[in-house]
Amino acid sequence: MEYLLGIDLGTSGTKTVLFDREGRPVASATREYPLYQPENGWAEQAPQDWWEAAIATIRQVLEKSGVNAEAIAALGISGQMHGLVMLDEKGEVLRPSIIWADQRTGEECEDITRLVGAKRLIEITANPALTGFTASKIMWVKKHEPEVFKKCRHILLPKDYLRYMLTGDFATEVSDASGMQLLDVPGRKWSGEVLGKLEIPESWLAKVYESPEVTGQISQKAAEVTGLSTKTLVVGGAGDNAAAAVGTGTVRDGRAFTTIGTSGVVYAHTSQLAIDQGGRVHTFCCAVPGAWHVMGVTQGAGLSLRWLRDTAFLPEKQQAEEIGRDAYDLMTDLAKDSPIGANRLLYLPYLMGERTPHLDPDCRGVFFGLSAMHTRGDLVRAVLEGISYSLKDCLDILDGMGAKPQSMLLTGGGARSPFWRQMLSDVFDCPATTIQSSEGPALGVAILAGVGAGMYESVEAACDQMIKTGEGLSPDKKATKAYADYHKLYVKLYPALKDLYKQLKQL
Repeated sequence: MEYLLGIDLGTSGTKTVLFDREGRPVASATREYPLYQPENGWAEQAPQDWWEAAIATIRQVLEKSGVNAEAIAALGISGQMHGLVMLDEKGEVLRPSIIWADQRTGEECEDITRLVGAKRLIEITANPALTGFTASKIMWVKKHEPEVFKKCRHILLPKDYLRYMLTGDFATEVSDASGMQLLDVPGRKWSGEVLGKLEIPESWLAKVYESPEVTGQISQKAAEVTGLSTKTLVVGGAGDNAAAAVGTGTVRDGRAFTTIGTSGVVYAHTSQLAIDQGGRVHTFCCAVPGAWHVMGVTQGAGLSLRWLRDTAFLPEKQQAEEIGRDAYDLMTDLAKDSPIGANRLLYLPYLMGERTPHLDPDCRGVFFGLSAMHTRGDLVRAVLEGISYSLKDCLDILDGMGAKPQSMLLTGGGARSPFWRQMLSDVFDCPATTIQSSEGPALGVAILAGVGAGMYESVEAACDQMIKTGEGLSPDKKATKAYADYHKLYVKLYPALKDLYKQLKQL
């Protein structure tokens, strides 16, 4: 029997999962590593930690499964996007990786916009200059650490550093490269124009592949430390959200997924390039050759519910530990007793500013309509509805770009709640489903590996065989209308408060 390996290099840790060709997980292992914040707003990690985590989890999976390494036909790698890894001419790491969460590059984003032009930058890279993207990090090193920049000869993304350590090849693929702000996203190749204006040598960048293409094989050196076979192929893989899309079967027009973790993402597949000129949503190449995805982000999705739990629901948190239940389930039980609209209470989930649709780092969370009659159940319901309305804002922008889904897959921690799943289906006015697998990005890149190894003729065909859907939901039309009335008021609150947020910041 042939097997496939999926490696997901996340921010908190690396997870490696071995799958059979039907998409069933055989064995998995996870290893965590630290995040370093040498200054306020900075976020860095050590590439060596990623490599050691990969070695450890690969060896654990091989040991747990008892599978012969030569039976692993191919592997794919998913990874946190946007991180900067700089290597010298010998392939040695020059400095810690500046990762996606780092916010030090505000001035550099202004520089990029000035050098390329705001309109032209969106035309080429499909996105405005953002602090999280890789280009601004390169510009920061160039300005503040010129001695490091002078020694640089290779620039890689986190997952592509792991590929380099596994194969010795400098390679990337279109989905992850899209988040560097150096790729011609419509043309699926490096942009000579952007690189020239930013004075970044193209020779420093890795060769760009499509996500299911084979980029190399396991090197002898890597085989010795991981236990893998040199016969195992390595494919392009994908950035984390693009990999999650494949892992949920979001690989055809009309399909989308919503995932609720700390942040929330609404992601839609499209075979036609669509770019929001306002830069409110991301457009990236997706892991399906010749296609793209558009993606809106709510910064404070699950974070809002966690904040509420940790500030107002400590008794439920303690009770949950005592009886072996999830505190969120106990909170949701209270929310069920509150009607749609939470007794005229609205919540804006802007605890960390907002990405979509407002692009405003200064806006903050709000309870609107709070009165003495409101209960804690009303607070929970208002938070769940406010997050859902924010995700609806994302969906409405995708709809306006021609990427309206016919169905919505629900994943992430929020999707575990039947109550919240139905709420999302009602708010979106869209049929919704879950998937049986919880492996997400790791399954997605394993599917890409299977395509690269010739086990499946296409990404779509592989998803049809390897992904099993779960419960299906239909929107309740009466509930949909009730939510729509509240959403109309919800969307008026941010414009009314926009200038006040600025004043609040100055106090």
